[in-house]
Amino acid sequence: MAVSTEQREEVVRRRFAESADVKRRLAEQHYVDTTVRIADAISASLRGGGKVLVFGNGGSAADAQHIAAELLGRYMLERRSLPAIALADSSAAVTAIGNDYAYEDIFARPINGLGAPGDVALGLSTSGSSPNVLRAMERAAEKGLVTIGMTGDGDCPLREAVDIWLSVPSTETPRIQEGYMLAAHTVCELVEAEMSRVE
Repeated sequence: MAVSTEQREEVVRRRFAESADVKRRLAEQHYVDTTVRIADAISASLRGGGKVLVFGNGGSAADAQHIAAELLGRYMLERRSLPAIALADSSAAVTAIGNDYAYEDIFARPINGLGAPGDVALGLSTSGSSPNVLRAMERAAEKGLVTIGMTGDGDCPLREAVDIWLSVPSTETPRIQEGYMLAAHTVCELVEAEMSRVE
């Protein structure tokens, strides 16, 4: 049975309204405070010669690439390139580590090789329970990196594994990803402004 134009339009309205509601909730003070803390941690790392290592699975891997690109290139201001690496960028490294070690090590092993004390490890996980993200955060903490997690709503293992935790107020994967990309874009704006100011 064909879906009517009215039914399709209603799906669009509902999804747009759901996304807008999540973003309105992100404007509450504790989410604002957490977003500022994330930006401050990243800026402090970059000022000290550190870098940002970003990672996640699936759509979150693409979001990690997006965040790294905003820092490496530019967000809205002309300024120097800021060091950021999306750990899923190399399909050769991801598949070699997954094959030779374990899929749970695909982010932890690059953090072992690339991470240094004072760097930032930023992990994206809608569930907050992805084993490879959790293992990476454990390794990052052992190496002295600042650890930041972005997840969906509710308690999750990643909350206890990171220094700073932003939980988007939704349990729906698409809405969570839309929410943490809004937060990430805002972080990029704040970091860019700070790094442009100190150059």
